[in-house]
This record gives sequence, C-alpha cells and structure tokens, in this order.
Amino acid sequence: MRRTDRGRVAALARLDLAEVFRSRWLAFSVTLYAVLAGIFVLVGLRESTVLGFTGTGRVLLSVSHVLVLLLPLLALVATGQLVNRAREDGSLELLFSHPFARHEYFLALTAVRYAVIFLPFAALMLVTALLGRLLLANPVPWLVLGRSLAVCGALIWAFTGVGLTISVVVRQPARAVLVLLGVWVLGAALLDFGLIGLMLRFKLHAPTVIALAALNPVEAARLALLSSAEPTLAILGPVGFYLTHRLGPAWVTVLGVASPAILGTLAWLVALRRFVRGDLV
Repeated sequence: MRRTDRGRVAALARLDLAEVFRSRWLAFSVTLYAVLAGIFVLVGLRESTVLGFTGTGRVLLSVSHVLVLLLPLLALVATGQLVNRAREDGSLELLFSHPFARHEYFLALTAVRYAVIFLPFAALMLVTALLGRLLLANPVPWLVLGRSLAVCGALIWAFTGVGLTISVVVRQPARAVLVLLGVWVLGAALLDFGLIGLMLRFKLHAPTVIALAALNPVEAARLALLSSAEPTLAILGPVGFYLTHRLGPAWVTVLGVASPAILGTLAWLVALRRFVRGDLV
C-alpha cells in the first residue's frame, strides 16, 4: 500500500460529501432522527417510568432502542452501492485517471459515509439532552448519553464495513440491493424472538445463546442498551440471569461495543483488500 496523502484524501472526501448533499438522503435521515426524537420527547418526558428511567434519560434510551434497527439500514443504504455503481457508470475509471491511490479513495469514502450517519445522530442526542436540561430542568444523563453514543457508533461502524464489503464484492447494483436487504433482515430477525425460537427448538444452553447474540451486532447493541436501563436484565429471563451473574452490566456494555466494532473492522479490511487488489473496471 502506498503512502497516504492527507490532502488527496481530503479532496476526495469533499468530492464524495458533495455527492451526499446532492443525493438528498442525508436530509432524509436527519429528518427521520428529528421526528423520532420529537415523538419520544412528547411521550417520554412524563411522570410514568419505563425500567426505572424518567425524563431525559428515558427519552435518550427510547430513541437509541428504536434507532438500533434503523441505523444499520441507513448505514447499508449509504455504503452498499458506492463502488459497484461507480464501476458501472464509469466514475471509477474517470477518477483513477487522476494521481491518487486506491486506498486513499476508499479511506475518503469510509470517513464521509460514517460521518454523515453518526454525526447527525450524535448531534441530535446531545441537543435532546440539552433541551431537557434547559426547558424542563432535567439533569443531563451523561452516562446514558455516552453509552448510547458508544453503542450506536459501534453499530453504525459494523454495518458501514459490511455495506462497503457488499459494494466491492457484488458487482451488480440491483443484486447488491437484495443482499443489503437480506443482511438487514437477518440482523433484525435474530433478535430476542429468533434466539428464543432457537432455544425452544434445539434446547441450546445459555452460553451458546450468548455467543450467537454477540455475533449479531444488532442484538449485542440492544443488550448493551438494556443493561444501562436494567442492570439485572431480568426482562430477558434465564439469559439475562446468566449475563448478569457471569458477565455483569459493565461487561455486557463492553460486549455491545466491542462485538460490532470488531465485525465492522474485519469487514472493512476485507473490502479494502478487495478494492485495492481487485479489478475495478
């Protein structure tokens, strides 16, 4: 791999960022974040409690739980057709007639696509917490805010890496859309009801179920968020009992951050290797 030039990476990042603004999907995702936050602000800042949480902490936790399913889909949509679409319309051939390396282009794509998904989410969570402090005199739940940002940031990175891998490996954009939807449905389907079905059908032991949950970044992130609201994880039954006594809430959070982060990094490295060494035309 050749030496990386920051100026060339920055120029490529600005080029891709301009494409993001032209496509308008960034405005759609920001609007979606804002609508969901508004709904939970109206409903969540009440006197009733959910898992012991009230006020701003409840709002942030509720928004994070909903976005655990939506953030992977946004990350896949943002990255799953980058390379194959550029290959098909001839953009890659035109771009690589200029003096920059393949890995520089890939780094720029990765940085821009991750930033345009994570930064609006982080800004929305921070603004929601501050509004709760200013308008309703609720203290800012910094621990809940930080944990939600860490877990959801790792989840976005996991599906950014997976989406880039699909974009590089699957050459036809139409087929890539089907693969992207399949990956998202698989991640959503293997939540609690999928794991419970496996336990009932095959009588799996708790450690096996935990391993399966860790392999699914969506479930790992959800467990980490649940542990912040209910450290005993009693709502998960025997699996929650096992997690609480064998791992503890702190290690469940570490699992919820580390598992998606590792998966995203491995997928990204595969995509980078294929992009740098493969045929792009």
